[in-house]
Amino acid sequence: MRSKGKMLAKYAVPILWIIIAVYGILCFYLYYMQSIQPLEYNNRYFQSDLPYHISMIVDDGWYYSFTAYAYQLLHLLGGGGTVWIAAFLAVVTVLCVVLTERLLRLLLNRERADVLTLSAAVVLNLVMPFFWEYAGAYRYVSYQSGNLWHNSTYQCMKLAALAAVLCYEKLESVYREKLTVRQWLIMAGLLFVCTGIKPSFLTVFAPVLAVKLLVDLVKKVPFKQIFLLGSTVLPACAVILWQNMVLFGADTGNGMTFEPWYTFSLHANKTKLAVLCSIAFPVVVLLFSLKELRKDKRYLFVWGMTAVGFLEALCLVETGTRSRDGNFLWGYCFAIFLVMIYSFVKWLSFLQKKEHVVFYRIVFGIAGVVLTYQLFCGGYFFVRLLQGETYFMLG
Repeated sequence: MRSKGKMLAKYAVPILWIIIAVYGILCFYLYYMQSIQPLEYNNRYFQSDLPYHISMIVDDGWYYSFTAYAYQLLHLLGGGGTVWIAAFLAVVTVLCVVLTERLLRLLLNRERADVLTLSAAVVLNLVMPFFWEYAGAYRYVSYQSGNLWHNSTYQCMKLAALAAVLCYEKLESVYREKLTVRQWLIMAGLLFVCTGIKPSFLTVFAPVLAVKLLVDLVKKVPFKQIFLLGSTVLPACAVILWQNMVLFGADTGNGMTFEPWYTFSLHANKTKLAVLCSIAFPVVVLLFSLKELRKDKRYLFVWGMTAVGFLEALCLVETGTRSRDGNFLWGYCFAIFLVMIYSFVKWLSFLQKKEHVVFYRIVFGIAGVVLTYQLFCGGYFFVRLLQGETYFMLG
């Protein structure tokens, strides 16, 4: 039996890498089809923001994100075509799976990629909200998701944000004693690049980091070390000032206002229920982990990011032509993706409980059913996207 198990593990890991590669090829096809669609509002075939993003850069010269420079170069290399942009985005999407696996490996304290970490990384990059037609008729826009394929800047930000989270996790355990110049530069550089792509990650990460550092200061962590880690966000803050001028300058006619529930209610039937369905698996896991929340600092930090992201998306709305675009959702979307990862790790820990074993096995099964259904929702949604359907697809 052991030899069979070893043989299975031997072949399972390469098979999973092949699955990830196939996923990348499918994403390349999807992104290429998105990129060549006409700039018509009524076009709902392979609908995405990608052709608009490319046009704003190539035709209008509007550089609102670091991705603009990459798209401009790739557009030139492609002789005015979009094939290299699609290939770039496919690579980014695959790297998101790779970094998810690295993060899982770190959280689970494993040295090498194995069947569990690789398969979990694939699952976590495919899961979508718990679709319930009563809560929201549209599989994507009625809910909020950490995985999406229609917004290229979010995909690129997701990759950089995962790298930043990995770096932060490594620094968090050592920064109280020492933070080298190299470590500071890497963390600051990742936050700088991530924010330059899209500022959304910083807006949910920085507030929670500030609270965490304040708590550490109260616990007598040297102020110098707290300042060093906290100062890694400063270069990224400078990028936000530039982006603010581009997106909300006086000539743009755009601004922001306080209007609770506006964005969430645009396409949902039962707004609050749709919000819960969007984070169904993490909520189920949290309900049975509340006693551990304060003790598990990693888990608490990520739920803090989720709360901040939710409040930003709940209360803030753009004014002007982008009022219905929901651009304050992106930070919350990444927080949902992140809390799915950490909830997955917490879910696995239910099997290691030495007390109330039967109870936690039942809880593990319930949460597993929810996760499985969310994976089905994601796979079903992705397959329909590959067929050219709009992301406004009904159930």
